[in-house]
Amino acid sequence: MQSPGTPGTWTNWAGTATSTPARTLAPRAPDEVAEAVRAAATEGLTVRMRGSGHSFTTVSMTEGVGLEPTSLTGVVDVDRDAMTVTALAGTTLRTLNAALAGLGLALHNMGDVDPQTLAGAVSTGTHGTGGVTSSLAGQLEAIQLVTGDGEPHTVSRTEDAELFHAAQVGLGALGVLTALTFRVEPAFTLAALEEPMTFEDLLDRHEELVAKHHHVDAYWFPHTDRCLVKTNDRTLDPAEPLPQLRAYVEDELLSNTLFGIVDRLGTRWPGAIPTVNKLSSRGWSRRSYSDASSRVFVSPRRVVFREMEYSLPREAGMEALREARALIDRSGWKVAWPVEIRATPPDDAWLSTTSGRSSTYLAFHVGRDVDHHPYFGGIEPMLRSYDGRPHWGKLHTRTAEDLAPAYEHWADFGRVRDRVDPHRVFANAYLDRVLG
Repeated sequence: MQSPGTPGTWTNWAGTATSTPARTLAPRAPDEVAEAVRAAATEGLTVRMRGSGHSFTTVSMTEGVGLEPTSLTGVVDVDRDAMTVTALAGTTLRTLNAALAGLGLALHNMGDVDPQTLAGAVSTGTHGTGGVTSSLAGQLEAIQLVTGDGEPHTVSRTEDAELFHAAQVGLGALGVLTALTFRVEPAFTLAALEEPMTFEDLLDRHEELVAKHHHVDAYWFPHTDRCLVKTNDRTLDPAEPLPQLRAYVEDELLSNTLFGIVDRLGTRWPGAIPTVNKLSSRGWSRRSYSDASSRVFVSPRRVVFREMEYSLPREAGMEALREARALIDRSGWKVAWPVEIRATPPDDAWLSTTSGRSSTYLAFHVGRDVDHHPYFGGIEPMLRSYDGRPHWGKLHTRTAEDLAPAYEHWADFGRVRDRVDPHRVFANAYLDRVLG
């Protein structure tokens, strides 16, 4: 039986979204999710299931029934013949990675943080860089969900394929995800190389790097000419992780503790940011190591920030990055956080931001206490001019009217939504804005 409904205000990780549901439930099994949806629909209430709160938008907010997924966790099926693993929707990526490691398995690709729930990560289009497929949604083989009539469904690439491709990146608009089946691979080791590079070298060599390496992730620090480039490649050699002390000093003490202090100082005295960025970028050095894939993909991120990220056609990526630098240089904005650059192959999820095209992603960040509107608002029109698509879980101002032309399957998604949630049981203000 579900825990009793409790009121309460909920805020996301970055503090950019808050809601107070009429009641909050913590279902312990998919049938309890179905029960909650049926009850809410009868009462005329909307339903949203929140994840870890790592989205920066109001995508999971509701004033109706909020579902807490903390009891819907764990791996429930391993099929070594099909090379798939099924986990309940509230399982975090961190928990899944640990379980897969114990089974000698791994995901093909993932992003650089892992506290998200599986349902939240796939529903908003979370992605990594490079590989055969970069998004988590692109690695799905089947989805279990409860639709607007309170009925459970299992869909796949061969069973109700339209609902499957819509729900891969469904924003929670088609139902409450209860379990997800991923393609997996035998566990593998990644060799990582991190090295400084000039801005112009990155522009000139980015396509070469993407073609040469399995995964490429780059960072440019505004107000400098310096970038840091990380390439990851599969290796059959034994893992050689960083020594424990060095990893602590560089990845925890410097990248989190010290950067957090610098971020707070920059928020208080923004005029010092260009100088600080130039000084800190001079301290970058080359380093290499290798480890289990999930430990190389993921980096600790303890300093809270706000983010806008756009997917651009691959061929436009470096031109847009150059234009972003020019905008920053002439704007007067003081930007302490790096711009992140990633490249991805296309995938087949209808509302994936890389659907149908190879893409370059540009991600822009500010600290938690910085007003992001001038910076993000100044950059966004330029990204739109390159046929950019905003990441569904990150800050943007787009609406259904101007998003529709960016997606080949936009009308198909709307048709499936009308079929499985005609009464908009899963609607909220964010979906009203971005889906109509």
